[in-house]
Amino acid sequence: MTVVIADDHALFREGLREILEAHDDMTVVGEAATGDEAVAQAVRHRPDIVLLDVEMPGPEAADTVTAIRRASPATGVIILSMYDGPEVLRQLIGAGSRGYLLKSVNRVELVAALRSVVADDDRIVLAVSREGLSRMQQPASQDPLSVRELELLHLVAAALSNSQIATRMDITVPTVKRHLRNIFMKLGAVSRMDAVNRAVDNGLLPGRQSHGAS
Repeated sequence: MTVVIADDHALFREGLREILEAHDDMTVVGEAATGDEAVAQAVRHRPDIVLLDVEMPGPEAADTVTAIRRASPATGVIILSMYDGPEVLRQLIGAGSRGYLLKSVNRVELVAALRSVVADDDRIVLAVSREGLSRMQQPASQDPLSVRELELLHLVAAALSNSQIATRMDITVPTVKRHLRNIFMKLGAVSRMDAVNRAVDNGLLPGRQSHGAS
């Protein structure tokens, strides 16, 4: 089994590589730190699996999944994420992801998920919270947040400033502010803290965290 690891944290990529290459049937053929690099690695190696972090610089995660599937249709994309809001799950599974794993999974679960996806072309593997799965099965809201907006709101909840968010997402500060305006409008929020609280209440973010200033 050939695997590309796409995550913007080098230490995390190294850890995943060590876990996977401890198994004789798995080889990591490439790494990527952005969505665009993930697509390029998929084009170059045509791997069996791309392990894709949902929060990386570059295109929205759903767009990256679509681009990988278009470039290498036989490649299965498995999402790695810190959270499992229902809109994220819907969008990424809808884009063609073959799996969605919380980063809290252990190495046995990770390896089993990869093998399961490769063994069965029709199988989708989920390792998410019970609440996340339940909310995913509920009707979608009329005006859901995009994956990009959810990524940004997750960083707001982690107390990052606009400039820090811009650096983290590889976008400009005005773009951050534009996304925030759209988020406020969709959630009916009047501030960053209000947006995060509403997102938590609606199951879009995982629990209450400290909130930073603008």
